[in-house]
Amino acid sequence: MRIAPVLALGLLPLLGGCQWLPWTAEPSAPTPVRLQGELSRAGEMLMLVTCNQQHRLLLLDAGQLGLDEAAVRLQTGSTPLFADLGGQLDAAPQSGDGLYAVERLYRLQAEGRGCDDASFKRLIVHASGNEPGWSVRVSGGGMVLERPNAPPLALPYLEESLPDGRLSFSSEADGQRIELWLTPERCEDSMSGTVSHLQARLRVNREAPLSGCAALGGARN
Repeated sequence: MRIAPVLALGLLPLLGGCQWLPWTAEPSAPTPVRLQGELSRAGEMLMLVTCNQQHRLLLLDAGQLGLDEAAVRLQTGSTPLFADLGGQLDAAPQSGDGLYAVERLYRLQAEGRGCDDASFKRLIVHASGNEPGWSVRVSGGGMVLERPNAPPLALPYLEESLPDGRLSFSSEADGQRIELWLTPERCEDSMSGTVSHLQARLRVNREAPLSGCAALGGARN
């Protein structure tokens, strides 16, 4: 197929004005680093010593999470708090000292097993509430519901993720129906004061729903 001479002449100014530009992809945002450790005060700043003692980091509240205010509320005496955080790490390879720009607060607590929680790496999520007390632990092996005056109930589960960021873990087995809904909103435990990044709602069979807080475990970021 040939282009008519008149048409070809008309295209020359357009072709002459075109330039070949190299294609560059948009730089991708760095992947957040999740760290756990003991949180204490270093002068005017907060410092995190990671559970494996690999890092000693001064914290920058890059996500405007109110870390300092939350630490003041929870801190009693000189005992360090346990913190589970996500953000950007800038640390010296040799010493491990540096800065940690915190963008996400998974958990901040004054009590509990903290760094000594051997089950943390296997957990997908841990949710709990008070009055009456309840606890749900979800891992790759199943869902375990614990309540006062009842033996632990272990069940298989189905997970569902919704576009608005909510998560659902449900089970219908052994004559029981369990529904755990998680909403990505900051939550404070009514008794311990622990701050978590998820609000939880539990329903067992046809009982009234129970409210609580939750945080993702080490098996899920």
